[in-house]
Amino acid sequence: MVNLLPNLLDFTLEEMEDFIASSGKEKFRARQIMKWLHQSGSTSFDEMTTLSRDFREKLASIARICRPEIVKIQKSQDGTQKALLQLEDGLFIESVLIPGKSHWTICISTQAGCAMGCEFCLTARQGFKRNLTPAEIVGQLITLRHETPEGGNINNIVMMGMGEPLANYENTLKSIQILTCDFGLGMSNRRITVSTCGIAPQIIQLGKDICINLAVSLNAPDDETRNRLMPINKKYPLQTLLAACKKYPMPGRRLLTFEYILIDGVNSSRADAAKLAMLLKDQRCKLNLIVFNEFPGSDFKSPSAKDVSAFQQVLLDRHFTTMLRKSKGSDILAACGQLSGSAGI
Repeated sequence: MVNLLPNLLDFTLEEMEDFIASSGKEKFRARQIMKWLHQSGSTSFDEMTTLSRDFREKLASIARICRPEIVKIQKSQDGTQKALLQLEDGLFIESVLIPGKSHWTICISTQAGCAMGCEFCLTARQGFKRNLTPAEIVGQLITLRHETPEGGNINNIVMMGMGEPLANYENTLKSIQILTCDFGLGMSNRRITVSTCGIAPQIIQLGKDICINLAVSLNAPDDETRNRLMPINKKYPLQTLLAACKKYPMPGRRLLTFEYILIDGVNSSRADAAKLAMLLKDQRCKLNLIVFNEFPGSDFKSPSAKDVSAFQQVLLDRHFTTMLRKSKGSDILAACGQLSGSAGI
């Protein structure tokens, strides 16, 4: 049976203030509740001891607290951890904890499944189930922060998990507002990155609504190749996409990131690299190269290390900031493009 009481984890601070005021309480109580939910990780109103007992009982009658639950965690040989999480309606999603030198990065999902249909992505093969709510997006971080030993050292957030964040625009935006709220998780917007397959109008809108790092999954130097790999390109071809990217405000010295998955025999030749350099010659950007992560059922293959190096060198010779991003967690299907939300347990 669906619980129709509002989930307090869905609320921004302003919405929480309005909700609390509507129950006859002072607005400052909203800040206390936000801290209990996001900073303390409370899952019960009884834990909120700065609130009176009567008010806690009142809250329990008009609202609920619900976040994703850990079903299992797989650990990769390289230290990466993939968490299978169950949602309130029984659907499954996946989040990934990626180790750094002195911190962890969390890769979170914004949808259950994905409707974008990118040919190189395992998530796309699962089909689209539904958008995640703000509580389900933010809740991935809260759950893993409070229920794993590594959680306290999560410093960076990348919205690169299952789904297309900009296809779930309002909930993604709301999630970022909650994540960056001083009374929520207090994350710096410099430490949050949204990854998109290239929904041009929403890129422009995101730039107007909030200042956040943006990574665009490009993966081809021409429309013909990108049409084959990414159906979204037929709606927003490269020139439309790049025009939107030019309008996206990246403050200070920060650069918009283009992600490029290298697939053998498809987009990874030196000629492809030269075409890519021409395509991006007027863009203020950096490039992340990602070797295709093979998965069962895919006909695509990873290029050789020699071809990857040659591709990168062409871009470096043309003075592009170009990094080869080492994929982590591929042995547990936790790398880029490998998430599926499968509950094979």
